[in-house]
Amino acid sequence: MTGGVDTPWARMRRVLHRARTGVRKAGVDYFRGEGSDRLALTALLLGVPAIAGGTIAQPDWCSPSALVLPIVAGGLLLRPASLLALYAAAATALIVESAVLGPYTEEDASSRVTPGTILVVAAVGFFGLLIAQFRSRVGVPWRRGGTMLFDLRERIRVQSKLPNLPRGWHREMALRPAGGQSFSGDFVVAARTGGGRTLEVVLTDVSGKGMDAASRALLLSGAFGGLLGSLPPHGFLPAANGYLLRQDWDEGFATSIHLVLDLDSGDFELFSAGHLPALQLSAGTGKWEEKSADGPLLGVYDGAQFDPTKGTLRPGDVLMLFTDGLVETADRDISEGIDHLTGEADRYVGSGFHGAAWHLIETVAKDVNDDRALLLICRQ
Repeated sequence: MTGGVDTPWARMRRVLHRARTGVRKAGVDYFRGEGSDRLALTALLLGVPAIAGGTIAQPDWCSPSALVLPIVAGGLLLRPASLLALYAAAATALIVESAVLGPYTEEDASSRVTPGTILVVAAVGFFGLLIAQFRSRVGVPWRRGGTMLFDLRERIRVQSKLPNLPRGWHREMALRPAGGQSFSGDFVVAARTGGGRTLEVVLTDVSGKGMDAASRALLLSGAFGGLLGSLPPHGFLPAANGYLLRQDWDEGFATSIHLVLDLDSGDFELFSAGHLPALQLSAGTGKWEEKSADGPLLGVYDGAQFDPTKGTLRPGDVLMLFTDGLVETADRDISEGIDHLTGEADRYVGSGFHGAAWHLIETVAKDVNDDRALLLICRQ
């Protein structure tokens, strides 16, 4: 016999274990945003009489306005219906405090329920209800919202990561959102296709900047990442254009540049959808050359044609892709910005452009209030 004797003590231990497990699971589910708010409501409702008791027992140490603490916590944690129950408890506590401590007098206002106390508690409760209603409408709990945004940011970062390249190639990318935010309207999707022989990179600049463009960029980056490698190179931008048109956004256009690079020969094709030209540095001449391709903006009209331009990266050559936030400002046109960019980039020729992407953004467009992205592909 492998089992022990089923004594009353053993049964009690099993009951206690199940109870602890249930409470722990409820707590974990709640703070993940997956459970009910009964646990938080119970804790806050118990906190209200505790604060009221402290105010009555030690009015010099515990002010009546301390009731804003559970109200603030409730605005962040509870649903609107549960929040009303907490407000009723807080109002009852104020009435009891006022009755026990006596009427308000100017000589002893610090330990009494003053009109200012009632006004502060009511104002905090009003804003807490607005916050709770906003969270309920969005459907993202406060305790889970930050985690979701962090997860989205990390997924974008992983999706934008450039794949490793074979020996003899160097790649790096820098992306800086407007205003120092975590989300950008510029994004990159990249993949090794053709059995790893071909590198495909798409750099896209969504209309708008910062958080205004970030939600559209998030949706497009997922869609473009799914299209990349699933279609022949000449079919990517037409498919992306059709997808953008189907969204029917009020501000729904984007510029994009699609690089298709043969990692064996160095031959490449560039497809452009209204994007700035790429820049190629020739190791033989030491000069930068613009590589422009024809194509309209994405999301403007159906049936758009995108004609590529071709080139070859030889040993020592560099190809640079970037967005307009890097070279265009209110007091500088694009041609001047490109000249400034290439002049700064020349400083990194001797180092093989290692670590150059971030430094170029910092040097050329550090304080620009626009999304900026820069991609370097070097053949060594």
